[in-house]
Amino acid sequence: MSDIRFDDRVAIVTGAGGGLGRCHALELARRGAKVVINDLGGTLDGTGGNSEAAEAVVKEIEAMGGEAIANGSSVSDEAGVKKMIDDTMAKWGRIDIIIANAGILRDKSFSKMTQADIDLVIDVHLRGTFMPVHAAWNIMKEQNFGRVVVTTSSTGLYGNFGQANYGAAKLGVVGMMNTLKIEGAKNNIKINAVCPIAATRMTEGLMPNEVLAQLKPEYVTPGVMNLVKDDAPTGMILSAGAGAFSMARIVETEGVFVGQGEGLSAEAVAAKWDQITDVSTTKPAFQSGGEHGQNIFAAVAVGMKG
Repeated sequence: MSDIRFDDRVAIVTGAGGGLGRCHALELARRGAKVVINDLGGTLDGTGGNSEAAEAVVKEIEAMGGEAIANGSSVSDEAGVKKMIDDTMAKWGRIDIIIANAGILRDKSFSKMTQADIDLVIDVHLRGTFMPVHAAWNIMKEQNFGRVVVTTSSTGLYGNFGQANYGAAKLGVVGMMNTLKIEGAKNNIKINAVCPIAATRMTEGLMPNEVLAQLKPEYVTPGVMNLVKDDAPTGMILSAGAGAFSMARIVETEGVFVGQGEGLSAEAVAAKWDQITDVSTTKPAFQSGGEHGQNIFAAVAVGMKG
């Protein structure tokens, strides 16, 4: 098996001052990439900020003989994102890889969550993923090359108490991915999602120390490298943690055509409920058209004939 290399590639990693982002950035640099270390340097709840963390990672990369620059822009600020893209282009003239990793937490039960808790988390996780990718999109199209990784979460895919804001944002980036995999295909732009479980400052205190010791962020990074390599997949959700990897998928049951007109009622649907919810018939439902909603399309055809 040939080595995975990123020579002559330019990568932007957001939230790269520590944790997962730092590990991703260091590994990209080890494998030949030039890396932009973006980190606002704020606290876990998104307040404050300084460039010390980003500068420290730049020094680590330079010490190994690599090239990197620090950027302290907020990923949810339009002017800041523009500066990050402009600085990258001025320095290296291209953008090949974006790993959108920046994140904060404002955990509270839904009844106690404030509007500020909702807005800030969605700004950083969803808007903060959308904006850098959007700002670099045309650059990648002109290059006919781009690799993007968005960071989702088991909270977004499956739910977790006290994280309605975080979960909404994290599933939002999957929705974004599902559309961009289609729009980017003709220009060799591939986009995937990583669903990490790792011991970072965002998970401290949530698990026992002996468990966290098995969840080093560097145990996630090898999977991420496979999502941004030249022959990467696209539209994939990769779950990663403790050195184990799996693929998560949105699925849909085969379902059943219940009827139209007078034959369609709440009671008619209830009578077919066991068939509608028969999980033994599940199929991947993340492609555009295709198998997704096949019974709906069949029903439309029946209606048109009628």
